[in-house]
Amino acid sequence: MTPPEALTRDEATAATERAELVAQPRTARTGRPRVVVVGAGFGGLNVARTLANSEVDVLLLDRNNYHGFWPLLYQVATAGLEPESVAYPVRAILRKYRNADFRMAEVLGVDFERKQVLTDGGAVDYDYLVLAAGSANNYFGNNELAERTLGMKDVDEAEHLRNHVLTCFEHAAREEDPERRQALLTFAIIGGGPTGVELAGAFAELIRHVLRKDYPMLNVSEARVVLIEAQDKILISFPASLQRRALRRLQQMGVEVRLNSPVADVADEKVHFKDGSVLPAATVIWAAGVRAAKLADTLGVEQGRGARVQVAPTLNLPDRPEVFVIGDMAYLEGYKPGVAYPMVAQVAIQMGKQAGKNILAQVRGQGMRPFKYFDPGQMATIGRSAAVFDAFGIRLSGFIAWLGWLFIHLMYLVGFRNRVVVLANWFYNYVTYDRGVRLIVGPKPAPKQAPELEAHEVGR
Repeated sequence: MTPPEALTRDEATAATERAELVAQPRTARTGRPRVVVVGAGFGGLNVARTLANSEVDVLLLDRNNYHGFWPLLYQVATAGLEPESVAYPVRAILRKYRNADFRMAEVLGVDFERKQVLTDGGAVDYDYLVLAAGSANNYFGNNELAERTLGMKDVDEAEHLRNHVLTCFEHAAREEDPERRQALLTFAIIGGGPTGVELAGAFAELIRHVLRKDYPMLNVSEARVVLIEAQDKILISFPASLQRRALRRLQQMGVEVRLNSPVADVADEKVHFKDGSVLPAATVIWAAGVRAAKLADTLGVEQGRGARVQVAPTLNLPDRPEVFVIGDMAYLEGYKPGVAYPMVAQVAIQMGKQAGKNILAQVRGQGMRPFKYFDPGQMATIGRSAAVFDAFGIRLSGFIAWLGWLFIHLMYLVGFRNRVVVLANWFYNYVTYDRGVRLIVGPKPAPKQAPELEAHEVGR
């Protein structure tokens, strides 16, 4: 019997070819053009898949060794899913492709003249380049907010947010000052888009169904989940009828929704509003906007709104047909008249496929085709058994929309194991009203304003 760890003959051959295409210099490799893809997100991964087993070599670069399914990050942050269930090893994805390999590296910049990607592990030559590095939080000029608020852009940040929230409850359980305890139990979310709405609903349910049992010494009615939006509505891209239903659902769950409340600053665990009011909160989460990854600022090319790189309709830089920019990094109008394509997963997926096809077209001496987007609609979940769905003229809310949300997200997860684990967790959470990942892991933050304690051993 073949040992479980042994490679098949095809896998061994593919592994050998991948080692050669990474280790050898560009001019001495297989003779095939090399395509370097920066970013293993939705866009970059679909470029690699489109080019799989074709007449080019593909090298995927990313600072993490996994592909993350970011639409479910909020469930990691709210103790519903383990971090491992929303991520999948990049090498495992590429293993079946003979012409593709992966290198974990931090990309620092690009030398367009020398056709090199500059990384913390040295320069990487390319014949064709695809930049798909994703997005970063947009603090709209107030970069100090990055230190004063919590983000949720990757697995590490989501896990840190979960640790922080649970730590706040632990500190509140022993806090005697009522004002300080109230601040510890106040969770402010800045931004009323899908991320903010989904987080607010998930935190409200976590507190109501789970943490009230874990912390019987606390009055759970003191806990506040506050969703802050600068405009007069949440889910701005959704139809008005679904906005109203989402707002009503959040309010029924006990979420305080503050509309028309632009934030001036966050400092000393307080949210300062432009009208002069202040909200004390030990937890402030930033979900108010995103911009292109900081790599875009180093390229020396024209940028549009949100620091996104302006590209031609064929997704390449206007003066460099061999360099493509896709996904959240790309600024291309066409979604609506004068409106760029949104920074969502479906755009990145479809751009990745088109960029791959256009690279093959160049290699084969054919003409490139412009990007055309098929809009599959949008959806957002609002806690247990509720969601809003808008696609193809159909507008749904409630349980049916929620089931659709579950199915679609499950199907887009990478890896059979991840699908099974996520489905099992969802079933467990739904039946028991419990969240099984209430663990504080990693460094334990020290409580602020902690009284001096006499030296003694605890827990023995």
